[in-house]
Amino acid sequence: METRKPIVTIMGHVDHGKTRILDTIRRTTVIDREAGAITQAIGASIVPIETIKRICGSLLTRIKTKITLPGLLFIDTPGHAAFSNLRKRGGNLADIAILVIDINEGIKPQTREAIDILKKYKTPFLIAANKIDLVSGWRSDPKKTVLENINSLPEQARMILDQKLYTLVGSIYDASGMRSERFDRVTDHTKELAIVPTCAKTGDGIAELLMVLSGLAQNFLNECLKCDTDGPAKGTVLEVKEEKGLGKTLDVIIYDGSLSTNDILVIGGIDAPVVTRAKVLLEPMPLSEMRDKKSRFKPLKRVIAATGVKISASEIDQVIAGMPIRAATAETLEQVKDAIQKEVDEVIIETDRQGIVVKADSLGSLEALVTLLKDKDVRIMKATVGDITKKDISDAMTNFDADPLNAVVLGFNSAMTRDAEEYNENLKVIVLTNKVIYRLIEDFCKWREDEIKKIELKKLDGITRPYRIELIRGMVFRQNNPAVCGVEVQEGLLTPNTSVMKSDGVRVAYIKGVQLEQKNIEKAEKDKQVAVSMDGVTIGRQIHEGDILYSDMTENEFRKLKELKELLSKDDVSLLKEIAEIKRKQNSLWGV
Repeated sequence: METRKPIVTIMGHVDHGKTRILDTIRRTTVIDREAGAITQAIGASIVPIETIKRICGSLLTRIKTKITLPGLLFIDTPGHAAFSNLRKRGGNLADIAILVIDINEGIKPQTREAIDILKKYKTPFLIAANKIDLVSGWRSDPKKTVLENINSLPEQARMILDQKLYTLVGSIYDASGMRSERFDRVTDHTKELAIVPTCAKTGDGIAELLMVLSGLAQNFLNECLKCDTDGPAKGTVLEVKEEKGLGKTLDVIIYDGSLSTNDILVIGGIDAPVVTRAKVLLEPMPLSEMRDKKSRFKPLKRVIAATGVKISASEIDQVIAGMPIRAATAETLEQVKDAIQKEVDEVIIETDRQGIVVKADSLGSLEALVTLLKDKDVRIMKATVGDITKKDISDAMTNFDADPLNAVVLGFNSAMTRDAEEYNENLKVIVLTNKVIYRLIEDFCKWREDEIKKIELKKLDGITRPYRIELIRGMVFRQNNPAVCGVEVQEGLLTPNTSVMKSDGVRVAYIKGVQLEQKNIEKAEKDKQVAVSMDGVTIGRQIHEGDILYSDMTENEFRKLKELKELLSKDDVSLLKEIAEIKRKQNSLWGV
């Protein structure tokens, strides 16, 4: 058994500096173009321990531990998508993560999402409090450590930085329930998250970030990093790509064992495992940017964990990102196929008899989406990978009669097929899609809350709502038969076909209609000025300009409104009490 490199992912809210931190780490490692300082593998950047020691220098004495790790393996596609795609049985492939937070903006929605996913997978992480260069008064000296730079700041600038840091500490606790502290003040890494102030732009704090990362991995992950480099490869498909001259290829992270050309490969599939052979193993040429389409590749005979590799193989058209991949022999093939499919079936779910339909572009993304929805007590009838199809719409539609709130399809990075769009034109299925998980869940939760409110408000249909109106002076258009005048809604909801009374409880008129800009309307809210037509009253006799009138409801209506008062605003409830007091002047037990 050997110790492999820890797999590191970088997460955080959009524009907080995830990509730039990774780019700065890569640039720092090759700044003097030393030979072999960094190896670019598909989907990963391998930083050897010698390079980390050079960058960190004397800083490594702080962690009081001899670093024996072979290096660090950074995943090249930072953020949520890479993290959720890097999955393995029972957890996530990432051994440790860096959560990047803009120290000036603090916790944002995607930050919370990242924290939720990290906690779900029990993945240890540290925090890069990035963009310290934007803190007022910041001065950077490249010859100094980040702490030396902080200590050399003017007192006012140092106070501002400390204030932002401890605001972040409070926000992290609110978002996660976890305690955190600046890295040099942490006394127990099992109880506190380390926060490293950084600036990806200037490189401040990058050496400290690598120091803390290496120390945490060495001290807490050593046993987890043991792997059998002679055993069969285990990995995850990070991306499926079309390469010129090669056709469809797989970018794979190998986290255990070794893989050689011509090895049998078993890859998870939606319906059944895909079995193929590794025709060619490729990695980009040294210092080549792997995401660059012009990158040149060199063939390899064998790769060992932990690394990234591009695999050229036949019959992989149906493979999708996030799927597990294993090497097998002729003797172990059936056993590996069963194990792979069981792993996929844990995520591809059809659980509740009723619930929404969920789609995602990859297995890992689907798992993350399902997890976050279940945390919000959302029932899921079906969750699969791929675009939204006619079958998905049909499945969601079966829920409508029993519970229209479940006639929903959510798609993360999944589009609707044309057949599905045409099929849904005359149906009532709600389809919500988004490329950001937290926004998709937010959109769904808001839609559901709005629908629940609409359903609840229907219970108020046919019940006279409380309102108080004032007859506007100089706005009498007809005195009677019917009386027509302008009124202002002081409070509540004015509706037609309701009776009105004066403040002494005497019913004086029946409102036949309500108009706004000469159009009949069904309701008028607070502060609206509208015209009303009233039967049974003459303005100037029973009522006058400037009079205050109230809705005249029955005792039955009053009691129903009391039962449904959670649907009313505080002002409406207060007005309801006012109407009851008026009624009880004539009957002390009214509405009791």
